[in-house]
Amino acid sequence: MTRHERFWDRIAARYAARPVRDPAAYERTLARVAAHLSSDATVVEFGCGTGTTALRLAPAVARLDATDFSSAMVAIAREKAEAAGAVTVAVFRADLFDPEAVTGPYDTALAFNFLQLTPDLPAALDAISRRLKPGGLFISKTVCLGEKGWRAARLLVGVLKAARIAPPLQFHSIAGLDAAIAAAGFEIIERGVFPERPPARFLVARKAGGLRETSRALPPSP
Repeated sequence: MTRHERFWDRIAARYAARPVRDPAAYERTLARVAAHLSSDATVVEFGCGTGTTALRLAPAVARLDATDFSSAMVAIAREKAEAAGAVTVAVFRADLFDPEAVTGPYDTALAFNFLQLTPDLPAALDAISRRLKPGGLFISKTVCLGEKGWRAARLLVGVLKAARIAPPLQFHSIAGLDAAIAAAGFEIIERGVFPERPPARFLVARKAGGLRETSRALPPSP
């Protein structure tokens, strides 16, 4: 077990009990994601945590595979799915970088508050792309502490990471994140920032090879 797995296993119960920090932004995220889903879609979520978002979105799709590399997170998510009677949700432990895990291909891949925890962003985006059908959607939301005005937060996170009491948070900028996703072969068709503090970049991107879709972009973000 890696240090990062131990970290998430250790905090899983506290994470599950913690309320949503910004309910309005969370509900807005769910609404925008749902606008891109369909009742016949097969969906995978990477970094599902304790399964709250997967369970909220599952009624909109045919099947949703909720995955996480933390055994403790998966155990809690599985209990919640069973309690909810969510028969279209499968919860299991899987590592994004294991080529034998979560083979797909899927219509849609989800990653919420996940990319900022991945040390190798290009490799993560490539692994996600390989799980998608041509023309499939990648929907993500990523905290971007690389933006101006967040130097103090970056310093604090650096101290906590050094003390091994914080996850391996990466400091992406919004422009840098957008560029990385485009470079991975995705066409961004919707973008937003909500909440603005800390800035969380919401993106809907289409993998090359499918039919083009008219952009449903939100108003330009700063």
